[in-house]
Amino acid sequence: MAHARMTFLNEREADLIHEQSIRSLGEIGVKIQSREVLRLLEQNGAGVDYGTMIAKIPQRMIAEALEAAPKQFALCARNPEHDLPLPSHPYPHATTSGLAINVTDRHTGEYRKSTLEDAREFAKLGDALGSVDFLWTSLTANDVVDRAHGPHELWATLQNTSKHVQGVTVQSAEDARVQIELAALVAGGSEALRKRPLMSVISCPIAPLSFEEGAIEAQVEFARAGVPICSMSMSMSGLTAPVTVAGTIVNANTENLASLVITQSACPGSPHIYTSESAPMNMRTGAIDYSALEKTLISIGLGQMARRYRLPCLVADIGFGDAIQGNIGSFSDLAVQFLGIASYTDILTGMGCVDSAKGVCFEQLVIDSYIWACVREFLKEVEIAEDRIGLEAVAAVGQGHHFLSSRHTVRYMRDEITQWDEEKLKLLGSDPVSLIEKGRSVADQLLRDHRVQPIDADLIRQGDDLIHAYEGRLAA
Repeated sequence: MAHARMTFLNEREADLIHEQSIRSLGEIGVKIQSREVLRLLEQNGAGVDYGTMIAKIPQRMIAEALEAAPKQFALCARNPEHDLPLPSHPYPHATTSGLAINVTDRHTGEYRKSTLEDAREFAKLGDALGSVDFLWTSLTANDVVDRAHGPHELWATLQNTSKHVQGVTVQSAEDARVQIELAALVAGGSEALRKRPLMSVISCPIAPLSFEEGAIEAQVEFARAGVPICSMSMSMSGLTAPVTVAGTIVNANTENLASLVITQSACPGSPHIYTSESAPMNMRTGAIDYSALEKTLISIGLGQMARRYRLPCLVADIGFGDAIQGNIGSFSDLAVQFLGIASYTDILTGMGCVDSAKGVCFEQLVIDSYIWACVREFLKEVEIAEDRIGLEAVAAVGQGHHFLSSRHTVRYMRDEITQWDEEKLKLLGSDPVSLIEKGRSVADQLLRDHRVQPIDADLIRQGDDLIHAYEGRLAA
């Protein structure tokens, strides 16, 4: 089947990226600010300096980790109809943005700090939108105990969607264990969660080549529980990675391989997703530049590396702009978004984000879901076969005539020619003021009418008790 995909690296260049990453891990190593994880790596063959907390990882460990990691698995959901196989096909699974600290109030338009109730409503809206395939924990609950906000956000999201949930905030091993218990409650126990992981988790290295104590110890806990890990490198060209595209790709690839080694050392065969949100630094402001042309090249290159390793991956985004918008503002925005989408990625993130992902907006989530419902059709499969080519039909029609009444046209027109949803196109073509108003109207109606598959009330009470007990331990 024909399938549009972008490539950037040739075979020799991909070989060099791999070789340089192996060299970096073996000669430079990674800093891991956890003696427990350092011991785990040392037991598996890494060279460890406990004074500098640097682990040097030999090629053998990398090869063993790549061999052990599963090449196919699913992000499972409370409703099995929403299970998402990885690798994805024919187009990526799209999810929301996270973990924003602000939200645009859908009633007043005020841009303010987000709350737990906002997180609940945003998850419910994502559950209602068909082209949102699963949910990140998208909003920070600024109104709960600070060190317990991760479990609160996961629990609120699990209750308000029957789709898969990907957690974004984990601050310690104990935090991870609480989140695992919450997911296991819903799944039906720890073994049920291992067989059907209803949650996965983002775990970010600190570029360049460093892993923070709480996050990496949490990653080990999740791996041992069978929860899929997304090792999200956020390398920033010119700031936390070499300024070159090649240097940034190697840094992000190296961090992904190191994270994979840690996951597989903790639990061989644990599901792992190669992940990057890497982009250049904006040389004028010092901020990460998601609209840079080079971000697309980095995404495509890293997607190719993930395919080389046969690992599912998340390397691209579908979040448009810093303010609410539906019509792409410039050619460069369109090129960065679409070319990244057409990379070898299994997952897209960023739906609903504004303010460079520091905030989310209900209207923007509606708009982005509509955009994705249209854009993804560019990645559909197209069969190239003799019956589709239709030389017999050409012979029957003859030179200079039309195919309107041809049986070949009647047979294939419905599945060959994309018919976009006219209502979605009408909304997306609105002027800026009408776009926001229509997006808000759709969001309001969905939140009024949509019913989320409920979790048993007794399980909700047990989950609430788990979180309250955790808050008590934090306060002690």
